[in-house]
Amino acid sequence: MTMFNPPHPGSILKEDVLPELGISITEAAIQLGVSRITLSRVVNGRAGISADMAIRLEAWMNGPTAETWVRMQAEYDLWQARQNRVPPLHRLKYPTRLNNTQ
Repeated sequence: MTMFNPPHPGSILKEDVLPELGISITEAAIQLGVSRITLSRVVNGRAGISADMAIRLEAWMNGPTAETWVRMQAEYDLWQARQNRVPPLHRLKYPTRLNNTQ
C-alpha cells in the first residue's frame, strides 16, 4: 500500500534521530564518515539516501536496516514522481510472461 505523501527519509534524521542523540549534523557526518555538506543535503531533503548512506546509517545506529532506508527513499521518490502528470503514452504489448509478474 502506498503512503500518501511519504516524508523524505532525511526528515527522520533531522526531526527524530539527531535531536534524540543530541548531536549536530557536523558531528553526525563525522561519525558516519561523510562530509557535512553531504549529510546536510540529505537531512534537508535536497538529496536522497543512497545505498551507501543507507548502509552507513544501518551500521551507525541500532535501528532501521539499510533496506528500510532505501525503501523509504524509493517510496518518497515514487510518490513525488507520480505527482507529475505523464503525457498519454502508447502502450506496448508485452509478452504474457512479463504481464504475470504481480
